[in-house]
Amino acid sequence: MSTRPRLVSTLGIYHVIVSGNGKKLVFGDDEDYRKYLAILRKYQQICGFKLLAYCLMSNHVHLLIAPGQIGLDRIFKRIGPSFVNWYNIKYEQVGHLFQAPYKSFPVNDTAYLLIVIRYIHQNPVKAAICSEPGQYKYSSFRNYFDNDLIDANRVLSMVSREYFVSFNHMICDDECMDIEQETPRAWTDDRATELMKSISGCKSMADFQAMPKDRRNEVLREMRRAGISMKQASRITGISYVLIRRYIRQADTYL
Repeated sequence: MSTRPRLVSTLGIYHVIVSGNGKKLVFGDDEDYRKYLAILRKYQQICGFKLLAYCLMSNHVHLLIAPGQIGLDRIFKRIGPSFVNWYNIKYEQVGHLFQAPYKSFPVNDTAYLLIVIRYIHQNPVKAAICSEPGQYKYSSFRNYFDNDLIDANRVLSMVSREYFVSFNHMICDDECMDIEQETPRAWTDDRATELMKSISGCKSMADFQAMPKDRRNEVLREMRRAGISMKQASRITGISYVLIRRYIRQADTYL
């Protein structure tokens, strides 16, 4: 079966999730976390990508990445095997550590960009590991503006340091793509519309309806994966429920 093309970000920025195979533990101790960050730093210099946020959880990784001239596939074909080889030697094991392929979701506007950064930084808070983002050692929030892995200038061009810090501490219920797609939370129509606009790059229902059919259906598939029902997708896009259901049924093997 051919691999379906990944959706392209109009900003050139992607929320990437790399998870342990079968939810397997990826980081067993502090050395493991530090090694993964060292490998990120090494290949950032080699591949020229920029990071806008990261969070290393015990069984998965969140990265907000702008790949530049070298594509995501080539980047993660270097980062993943490099860490796995080191990990397998350390723990005297063989086999796959990471689930393949990695997941990537496009970020298409600056408002959503800030939401994704907050979502990534609040992962350990929502997992009840700590009470605020700055207490977690292995996310980019703690030393965001003095972290050689992070392109903080991109954020400073949009908001002040003070606003960024308060925004990341703000109590929220952000709905970004995550590894637990099987049990999504309920979406309001307003928030579902925001997601539709972010994924598609459209500013209105009319823009969405005018999209090329293949591109429109790819966006509908991503919305469905996020937990948006077919009836709700029909309401916010103006595409008939029958047409959406027909496409979703045809694409079931990919959802």
